[in-house]
Amino acid sequence: MASDDENSLLGQTSCGSLLQQLQQIWDEVGENDEERDKMLLQLEQECLDVYKRKVEQAVKSRAQLLQTLADARVELTNLLSALGEKTYAGIPGTTSGTIKEQLAAIAPALEKLWKQKEERIKEFSDVQSQIQTICAEIVGASEEVESPTVDETDLSLKKLDEFQAQLQDLQKEKSERLHKVLEFVSTVHDLCAVLGMDFFTTVTEVHPSLNDSTGVHSKSISNDTLSRLAKTVLVLKEDKKQRLQKLQELATQLIDLWNLMDTPQDERSLFDHVTCNISASADEVSIPGALALDLIEQAEIEVERLDQLKASKMKEIAFKRQGELEEIFARAHIEIDTDAAREKILGLIDSGNVEPVELLADMDNQIARAKEEALSRREILDKVEKWMSACEEESWLEDYSRDENRYNASRGAHLNLKRAEKARILVNKIPALVDTLIAKTRAWEQDRGITFTYDGVPLLAMLDEYAMLRQDREEEKKRLRDQKKFHDQMSKEQEAIFGATPSPARQLGTKKVVGPRANGGTNGTASRRLSLNAHQNGSRSVNRDGKRDTRPVAPLNYVAISKEDAASHISGTEHIPSTP
Repeated sequence: MASDDENSLLGQTSCGSLLQQLQQIWDEVGENDEERDKMLLQLEQECLDVYKRKVEQAVKSRAQLLQTLADARVELTNLLSALGEKTYAGIPGTTSGTIKEQLAAIAPALEKLWKQKEERIKEFSDVQSQIQTICAEIVGASEEVESPTVDETDLSLKKLDEFQAQLQDLQKEKSERLHKVLEFVSTVHDLCAVLGMDFFTTVTEVHPSLNDSTGVHSKSISNDTLSRLAKTVLVLKEDKKQRLQKLQELATQLIDLWNLMDTPQDERSLFDHVTCNISASADEVSIPGALALDLIEQAEIEVERLDQLKASKMKEIAFKRQGELEEIFARAHIEIDTDAAREKILGLIDSGNVEPVELLADMDNQIARAKEEALSRREILDKVEKWMSACEEESWLEDYSRDENRYNASRGAHLNLKRAEKARILVNKIPALVDTLIAKTRAWEQDRGITFTYDGVPLLAMLDEYAMLRQDREEEKKRLRDQKKFHDQMSKEQEAIFGATPSPARQLGTKKVVGPRANGGTNGTASRRLSLNAHQNGSRSVNRDGKRDTRPVAPLNYVAISKEDAASHISGTEHIPSTP
């Protein structure tokens, strides 16, 4: 309240009233004029000093305002330049008005431009910070990235676009690198699975961030990481290739040993996981654990076990191969010295001078050559079989023809009659069959430069001998016919003279020609002649299956086994001649 009264009093007080009050005081005091003038001069001087100070302050304030206005205009210009703006809509176009009015007009524009500058700086800082972060990730820097220094002299949108374009390029590169890293990691995972290796240990050795526990965007994409990942993939692929090659070698050895020892399928199936990749390429093997070290170890142990077993069964295996070879030669009617061959095999195995694999490979080559040889002889052997069968029928027919009771109504007579009709067809075809056989045999011998033998006997010699015996038989038949004709003529003459018929002459024996099957056909016979009387004991031969073939000649009652198919065995249509 007192302060209000004082202010009210001061407001009512003026210089005149104060001077008047001072005059009254001086009057009362009795101050002389000199003192009064002195005091007035002093008051006047003090007033002047106050005015001067006020003027000086006003001048200084005006100068400051002008400087502020100038600075504001410079700042405005700098802001526009930094922001890349040529003009700004909020800036007054004229400079009229007081200084404060001009400042008041510029202030809003400055404030907006400052705010815009701060926002632009933040944008630049964010973009540059991301650029630095990605660059650090690419370089592989482990230190924390410092805040970027923004160049405030150039905050234009053009410059910002350049930084953003650079950031986009870096983000694209980062994305590509991340994709490449993930591809490498996936490849490492697949390779580790096939090789039976620990994926996490392998990939963590490259970089800890590659573990699956970290996020996708937290994985390292540095040049060093990519390089080490690529190197790891190459090492794993090479390891995979070497392991596959090793496993395929073991699988090949297993199959060879199994085939060698005729291992049953159930035992082989235990190693299907080994043999299934025997012809696969490295890229085709993708089953987890297919190339694990323990699997390869298991295959190695099995190969070693079979090798030891093979050594103990080598003689048995070799003799089995020899038996197969002998069977091929027997079916092809090729004579070999089996005892000498087996003794040679025993000697090679006992001496140890030859590897078992080489010995068996050599025997396999012999078997292959023997099969080729048998194949080249098959056509001729088929015709030899037909010839022998026809000769047996010829032998039976001769025995049947000499039986005086062949037309009696005995049991089985009609079967023998039917067989005789077919036998005559076969016998009539023998000369053509022999000629064909001789021609093919000579062509075979000319082509190969060796003699075609049948169980050690030259086939052409057998055919020539058969032809000579057949010719002898024909001449004998002709002689018997002439003798019978002469005997009949003499009987008629004696009957005309004496009127009685003499007792018939004793029937003379006739020669009989039989085929080579009557010889018995055993390997190792030095000289083979076709027996004329072999039909009395039956005929035996070695058929194409390597087994003894026993075909008896007609029994006493001539009820032989039906051979209705014998005629078709030779070929051609049947023609049944009239019954004798």
